Amino acid sequence: MAATIPVGATRALPPGRLHDATAEAPWVRRTLIALAALFLTLFLFVPLAAVFYEALRQGLHAYWNALVEPDALSAIRLTLTVAAIAVPLNLVFGVAAAWAIAKFEFPGKSLLTTLIDLPFSVSPVISGLIYVLLFGAQGWLGPWLAEHDIRILFAVPGIVLATVFVTFPFVARELIPLMQAQGTEEEEAAIVLGASGWQTFRRVTLPNIRWGLLYGVILCNARAMGEFGAVSVVSGHIRGLTNTMPLHVEILYNEYNFVAAFAVASLLTLLALLTLAIKTLVEFRTRRELGEASDEAVPAALPATMQAHARSFGGEPARDARPATVRGPATAADAQDSLGWTS
Repeated sequence: MAATIPVGATRALPPGRLHDATAEAPWVRRTLIALAALFLTLFLFVPLAAVFYEALRQGLHAYWNALVEPDALSAIRLTLTVAAIAVPLNLVFGVAAAWAIAKFEFPGKSLLTTLIDLPFSVSPVISGLIYVLLFGAQGWLGPWLAEHDIRILFAVPGIVLATVFVTFPFVARELIPLMQAQGTEEEEAAIVLGASGWQTFRRVTLPNIRWGLLYGVILCNARAMGEFGAVSVVSGHIRGLTNTMPLHVEILYNEYNFVAAFAVASLLTLLALLTLAIKTLVEFRTRRELGEASDEAVPAALPATMQAHARSFGGEPARDARPATVRGPATAADAQDSLGWTS
């Protein structure tokens, strides 16, 4: 007679068989690794090697001359200038938008979130054409700008506007999920302890988002320096005046000046590799800090939120000398006195 197994009972598998049931076969792992390596080689490493090979094909002297040529230097300066203007503007907008969306409820919140994603769904060329319709000679504001001798298109302001438009989601999109995951408890505790709005942002919110903020700034800067489509529409391709590095590469390539084109392209590649290295470092630091934070034990003298903010504001939480069995939470007035705040 066959043995019966009670209802709800499970039969345990030996550790070896359990591992075999959840692990891929060795040939599957090797195949996937080989396919990934082949893909990276064909679409990443070979193009990178080709850029530097073509740039250095005629020697270091020709490479250096291509970079110090006046039009190339002008393109480099303009690219760095545009990035230096666009990135801080997007930094301010991204922090403000993320703080509003993650920490507050207000009418039009979903609309603002949708508008932040607009540059991801609109072609950069279309965004450039929008500025042409607004500021062009036949555009809505074109005649007024011409009367007052204000140039937007085919000048630095137009390039900055186009770059700001295509790059403004990066900082906000990095910060919004981070701030939403952190919640509002820490800011509320800081306000209860007497902190002003600026103190709350500077000593509570900003330290918690600093690595996410840096990550968004890195991505924003990389896109700003490499933007082509929108800038191509509004720049006018004036050599030595409105050509950024990507536009200068295109002109040189169309003129069959391949060494100079690849020399400037190699400089953009080096900037991209530097950005990637910084991004990797930021990710490593973020993971390490999160690991350290999860291992830290917080004393129980005060509620955890009040302790964290008492330390972040430069004070030490007041400790109750009573036994733990009768100890109650400290009052807000006690916490304020310990931090030197006044209501």
